[in-house]
Amino acid sequence: MAAASTTKISWRLQEFEAHSSSVSCLALGKSSGRLLATGGEDCRVNIWAVSKANCIMSLTGHKNPVECVQFNMSEEQVVAGSQSGSIRVWDLEAAKILRTLMGHKANITSLGFHPFGDFLASSSMDTNIKLWDVRRKGYVFRYKGHTQAVRSLAFSPDGKWLASASDDCTVKLWDLTQGKTITEFKSHTAAVNIVQFHPNEYLLASGSSDRTIKLWDLEKFTMIGSLEGDTTPVRCIFFSPDGSCLYSGATDSLRVFGWEPDRCFDMVPVGWGKVSDLAVCNQQLIGVSHQLSSVSSYVVDLKRVKKSGGAVIQGIIQDNQPLTEPKDPKGAALRRNYERPTTTCSSQSPEGERRSPSEDEADEKVSSAEIHNAEDYKEIFQPKNAISRTPPRMSEPFPAPPEDGEFIIYTPETTSVNNSSNPNHHHYTLDMLYLPGALSDEEALSQIKKGHDTMCVMLSSRHKNLETVRAVWAREDIKSALDTAVSMNDLSIVVDILNIINLQPSLWKLDLCTTILPQIDKLLQSKYESYMQTGCTSLKLIMKHFWILISDTLKAAPSVGVDITREERHQKCRACCKQLKNLSNIVKNKAAQVGRHGSAFKELQLLMAPLDDSL
Repeated sequence: MAAASTTKISWRLQEFEAHSSSVSCLALGKSSGRLLATGGEDCRVNIWAVSKANCIMSLTGHKNPVECVQFNMSEEQVVAGSQSGSIRVWDLEAAKILRTLMGHKANITSLGFHPFGDFLASSSMDTNIKLWDVRRKGYVFRYKGHTQAVRSLAFSPDGKWLASASDDCTVKLWDLTQGKTITEFKSHTAAVNIVQFHPNEYLLASGSSDRTIKLWDLEKFTMIGSLEGDTTPVRCIFFSPDGSCLYSGATDSLRVFGWEPDRCFDMVPVGWGKVSDLAVCNQQLIGVSHQLSSVSSYVVDLKRVKKSGGAVIQGIIQDNQPLTEPKDPKGAALRRNYERPTTTCSSQSPEGERRSPSEDEADEKVSSAEIHNAEDYKEIFQPKNAISRTPPRMSEPFPAPPEDGEFIIYTPETTSVNNSSNPNHHHYTLDMLYLPGALSDEEALSQIKKGHDTMCVMLSSRHKNLETVRAVWAREDIKSALDTAVSMNDLSIVVDILNIINLQPSLWKLDLCTTILPQIDKLLQSKYESYMQTGCTSLKLIMKHFWILISDTLKAAPSVGVDITREERHQKCRACCKQLKNLSNIVKNKAAQVGRHGSAFKELQLLMAPLDDSL
């Protein structure tokens, strides 16, 4: 394991809400290591800068949840496949849909862009792999042979071959122009999750749920290594840019492997859970993972990770004497290297379906790219000097965070739009400011500025979310807007909206109460005073304006026959009454407290007294 030191080897860079519902897939831009695409059950593809929590642009058009997403080599295009089998390609620089590709019968399981041609490979739960020319409609080739879903696709660096990894425990190698299998590798004993070509040599790596990585010689078509040591399924693999070692991402760990002979150079614990993708930039490895609607990014400092010599971990080889390393990357003298000629794929009539141009055009009109952050969009996708496009300008290494316990600045979550008489008034709460005396003025200011940057990111993210809620309110109604705010899982947005509608009781309907009451529960138990005040105000409003309606509806005798409207109202009143009874208990406990909080809750307790006599 890498030696402990005062500087962190790995850390979490960012965690943020990426979609209004669960995130189903994500992908890093491999050239820059700085762009991230996420796909969600909300049918959107969102584009992010890795270090920032505000979305650059949101791509719409899919009518079903997005299952798979991938950037092309230049990071100017992104492709996304949906649950229905449709594929859409967007041009990020032009911020528009480029092509809609139809042909798969089931949800898309993997995608891959050709390294330099306008070709795209896709696979589906229907077990077929298709090669598309992005400039045309209809596919060029269909590759059949896998018996279960294909989970990963990769083109060789020379663009002549395609490798596929499948749940059927096999890896297949396809000749692009001939449209047929070159060979099949069968040594894995469980589903193969990921496949990648070596950047220079005729070598292929595959990672599997059998917890091994196999290395395949592409001249002799033999297995030359089986890298073991991962204790959970191998989810991601990534060759170092010079091809001298292989990074393996599994649950909460990164391993660094060498081969010929097989050995594990290092193991780094990383809290990324089920990591979904890896990229390398500026001697840092970036890993990303997702859970529910949130996405997390992590950094491993590769300067502090062992990447050569003997094995340092129990397992493959124990060798305390460093191996003599050749000047060239391992195996370069022994194994053939890729040439990179241009390739052409015969665009003969595809076997499959073509849609009529009018149908395609109509479908593409409903697809759009909503730019959420114009400044970042211009910087990344529309630079003044086109030559500087790749990699993007933001390519400084990510700074490591300070050691745990050094200082606490303030928590951005404490910010809220607080003053109920002025919904635009921003109230900041500084939780704690502790700076050790050993710091110079310059260092102290630097630490404070770090907190300031975090605050700015949070406020910018909130502003974006509030704009989304406002757009829903203008397009639909207050109930839909509030539902949108709740779905963002950010209580500060709910507080901001409540501070506006608390001033306008005429906007409230019973429907609104059913959405707000569960949120009031969270607000009354919040550690932030401003949240409690907002919750109290909303609860008072509901008791004053709706309690008699709720009580009378629940006491009324059942009507004769089927009365759907009455049944719906009765159901809503029952739900509200149940929530109010829960809140009544919270209010009683809070009313017993000493001080101004206690007196505010005593007033509420009196207002809620009728609940004790009801039903």
